[in-house]
Amino acid sequence: MSPMRHQAHLSHDDAARIIDTVRVALDADGRGAAVAVVDEHGELMAFLRTDGCPLASIANAMNKAFTAARERTESAAVGRASRDEDFPMTNFGDLRYTGWGGGVPILHEGRVVGAIGVSGLPEADDVDLARAGAATTLRPSTES
Repeated sequence: MSPMRHQAHLSHDDAARIIDTVRVALDADGRGAAVAVVDEHGELMAFLRTDGCPLASIANAMNKAFTAARERTESAAVGRASRDEDFPMTNFGDLRYTGWGGGVPILHEGRVVGAIGVSGLPEADDVDLARAGAATTLRPSTES
């Protein structure tokens, strides 16, 4: 019998700290955006919509995070591959997949444990903020 596997998972505290990293940057510049943090399966754990956020950005942030978590890579890379390989995004079988930049995996010890999606700003800014959020240091688990 093989031994049971132990895996790290994002906690709600981790997700809130990641959101707060991006919130501080948005507040400093007075910019409006949506920020979503999802678990390793792409399911929502934490969300923030700041003042001035365009309404369409709400779903876009969640979809960017979903895509990055499910595909284990940045959402923009999924979009580029879709275009370069002539592989329609609808072939993924889930309409939440998107190819816009701003979805970034969150890594812990080299393993994807979740993802962050940012939407509402120019795409390059969404990407920069998502990368900053993903780089937030996760707290070690106290569970064994």
